[in-house]
Formats: sequence, C-alpha cells, structure tokens
Amino acid sequence: MTVLTIDHLTKRFGDTVAVDDLSFTVHPGVVTGFLGPNGSGKSTTMRALLGLITPTDGTATLDGHRFRDLDDPALKVGAMLEADAFHPGRSGRDHLRILATSARLSRGRVDEVLEIVGLTDAADRNAGGYSLGMRQRLGLAAALLGDPQVLILDEPANGLDPQGVRWLRDLLRFHASRGATVLVSSHLLAEMALIAEDVVVIRDGRLVTHDRVTAITAAANGSAIVVRSPQRSELATALTAVGADLTPAEDDQLLVRSIDAPTVGRVARQEGIELHELTPRAASLEDAFLELTN
Repeated sequence: MTVLTIDHLTKRFGDTVAVDDLSFTVHPGVVTGFLGPNGSGKSTTMRALLGLITPTDGTATLDGHRFRDLDDPALKVGAMLEADAFHPGRSGRDHLRILATSARLSRGRVDEVLEIVGLTDAADRNAGGYSLGMRQRLGLAAALLGDPQVLILDEPANGLDPQGVRWLRDLLRFHASRGATVLVSSHLLAEMALIAEDVVVIRDGRLVTHDRVTAITAAANGSAIVVRSPQRSELATALTAVGADLTPAEDDQLLVRSIDAPTVGRVARQEGIELHELTPRAASLEDAFLELTN
C-alpha cells in the first residue's frame, strides 16, 4: 500500500506561481477527491507526482520515492491526465498493446482491461473515431493496465453518461477497497460527494482544507438541524437559552445551528416538549466548496 506525499511543494513558471508551499498526504484504502477552481494548481500537482515537471521547491513522492526512481512504474502507478493521449489512427486495442509491450505486460492483460472498461466491442476501431466517453474509457484502460497500487486521475468522469459515471464510481471504490491509493480530480462535485470519502481542496496553489467529506459538509453554513414541533415557540425559547442559533422555517419547523442534535433532544425532553422531527441536514459538497474557495 502506497502513501502519496506532497511536502511543501512549490512550482513557478516564470513569474507565475502555480503551486505555493502545498502539503498534504493521500492514504490508501479510500478515494480522495482533489478539488479546486480552474487554475488552482491541481494539474500541476498531479504532474509533479508523475515526474512530468520538476518542482521549484519541495517534493511530490510515492512512499518517499520520486516517480522517476520507481522500479516498474506501470505496475505501481496508473494515471490519466488527458483523454486524448493516443494516436487517432490506431485502434484502441493497438494503443493498449503498445503500452503493454513497453511495460512488459502480457497481451492478455489488454483484453482484460478492455472488458473492464466496456470497450471490447469497439476495441478494433480507430480511437480517433471514439466519442468523448469512449476516449475516457480508453484512458482508464491504459491507467489500469498494470493493475497498479496507485490511481491518479484528472476529470475521469468527463463525457461519461449516467451509467458510465456510476460504473466509474464503483470501479474507484473497488480499487480503494483493495488497498489502492486513489486520487481523483473533478469539477463534478455532486458526483465527487458520492465517490470520495476524503477531499483535498486547494485555491491559488495553496491548501484550503483536507478532511472527510462528511466533516467538510457538516461545517458549512448550509448545515443545520431540522426540528419540527407543535410547540415551536416554547422550543425556540429553550434552545436559545442553551446557545442555539435559530431560523424559523415552514410550518412548525426550526433550523437549528451552533448546537448538536443530542443537545436539542435533551433540551426538548427536559422541557417536556413534543418533537415530530429531529434531522441533521448537512450542506452539499458544492455549497461547502464554494464557501471554502470564495
């Protein structure tokens, strides 16, 4: 099992600072989302991990080793940064065969990954005629060729239909459940909330937060506890006395912040107030992301 470590990474392109003293760690066994606005430094960070660019300062390593120093890197790391990283005049099968040969992998593995990504029937067509979703699947097949311990994927769901997005979600979760380290960049925040357990959020090349999705959404302003009671006025008075921030809602509801659900239940019981609903409601990942990055 492999740990990805970004340690005080800085990358400058002339006067432009793409990544600025960035540090975080990605652990195996979970899918980690890598989020940030356009131009925030996500792709630069991924390229540094894959040895495609040299950091100005700091390091990007896999178990303490630079990508270029790995033995048999195709067996260690699978990556997809661009969906069009193939010759358009070659078939999907031939593209994968060339990659397999360079990595000293069997041709049988090519057929296996074509089956995994659902491209068996289109394998002998020129990849240049593939749809965007099929090109994404071909890129994923290339990343999976060596059955790697690490997956680094940039916008892998781009162009996939709803069935394909669900397939991708299951695929990434399956690899994480086997102990793989999975780092996925995406702008599809609703989908990322379903795929990822952890998220790293950056802005302007700097770390904003790295935490569980549940913790990030619970801390966002849109989070609240929905309480419904026929004695809303009495409940509001009692909750205010213990420091709750209250917003009246429709019918007999209150939106409660600043205290947790067990405290609401305890106060209601102590005051003899009847509750018809007590539901924690987290903000969406999109809400939390916009709050963190604006």
